Amino acid sequence: MNSNQLLFLSAADVRHALPMPEAVEVMKLAMAALSAGEAVVPLRSHIEVAEHHGRLLLMPCYQRSTDVLSLKAVTVFDGNPARGLPRIQAIVTLYDGTTGQALAILDGTAVTALRTGAASGAATDLLARPDSVAVAILGAGVQARTQLEAICAVRAVQTVWVADPLLKAAEIFAREMSAAMGVKVTAVASSAAAVRKADIVCAATSAQTPVFSDADLKPGTHVNGVGSYQPGMQEIPTETVLRARVVVDHRESALAEAGDLLVPIQQGCYSADRIAAELGEIVSGRKPGRADAHQITFFKSVGVAIQDLAAASRILANAREMGLGTLLQL
Repeated sequence: MNSNQLLFLSAADVRHALPMPEAVEVMKLAMAALSAGEAVVPLRSHIEVAEHHGRLLLMPCYQRSTDVLSLKAVTVFDGNPARGLPRIQAIVTLYDGTTGQALAILDGTAVTALRTGAASGAATDLLARPDSVAVAILGAGVQARTQLEAICAVRAVQTVWVADPLLKAAEIFAREMSAAMGVKVTAVASSAAAVRKADIVCAATSAQTPVFSDADLKPGTHVNGVGSYQPGMQEIPTETVLRARVVVDHRESALAEAGDLLVPIQQGCYSADRIAAELGEIVSGRKPGRADAHQITFFKSVGVAIQDLAAASRILANAREMGLGTLLQL
C-alpha cells in the first residue's frame, strides 16, 4: 500500500477479521498494556447536541509498545432507534505512530460493539465462577448482542434470560440470539425474572437509574456494567456496588465518567479507594480476581480508547492476511 492509499474496512470486514474468542484475548492484552502504562489515553471529549438529544465523543490513543495511533469519533443519538438508525455510530482511524500516516478507516460501530463485548468477555473469564452457565442480559440492543456472544466464548452457557423495557425487542433478541449462539434465550417481562437465577448479569442499557434490584442477585454472581458512561447514568444499584469486588477498565476514566460509581461516591457511601483493581492488573497477575464462590464481582466498563486501538490493529493485520477491505485513493 503506497502513501496515497488507505484501507477501508466495513462492518462485515470487521466481524470477519476478528472472531470473538480472539477479540477477548486481544482485550486482555490491551487492558494489561493500559495498566502497565504503555498507552497514552486522554479522557474522551464530549460535544453535546442537546437540540437532538445527541452527543459527539472523540477518543484518541497512542500505544508506545506498538507505535500505533488511533482516533475514534462516536455519535450517540438517543432518538435514532425510532428512526431505524443505530443509537451509537462511529468511525475508527489508525495511524502509523512513527510517521503519522493514516493506515486504515474502520466501521467504528462494529468495532465498538465487538470490543465492548470482548472486554466484558475478558472480565467474565477472569472474575465469573468457572461453573457459571446461566446469564441475564438487560437491554436488547446491539451492545447486548456482543455481550452475550463474548460470554458464550468464555463460559459453557446453557440458559439466557433477556429483559428490555420493550418486550418486543427482547423477544426479537431471544429469537435471533438463540439461533446465532445455539443456546436457549428467553425473553422475560422484568429484570427480576432475568436476574434471580443468573450466574452472570450484563447490563447494556442507556438507563439513568438502576435496572435491577440488588436483592435479586444470588451469591457468587458476576455483573458486567457497560451502558452507563456519564456521571449521571446509573445502571447498577448502589447496594451492589457497596458489597461487590469492583474492577474497572481504567481508574481515571471510571472516576470521571462512571455514574455507577460516582453516584454512590456523591451519596457519601462509597470512595475511590474501594475500587479493587483495573482489569489489566488482574490480567498481569498484579491483583487478584474473585476471592471465593460466594463473592459478588462487578466489572464497570466505560470504554477506553486503547480497546479500539487494539481491536482495530488486530483487525487490520488479519484483514491484510485475508485480503479484506477496500483501498481508498487519497
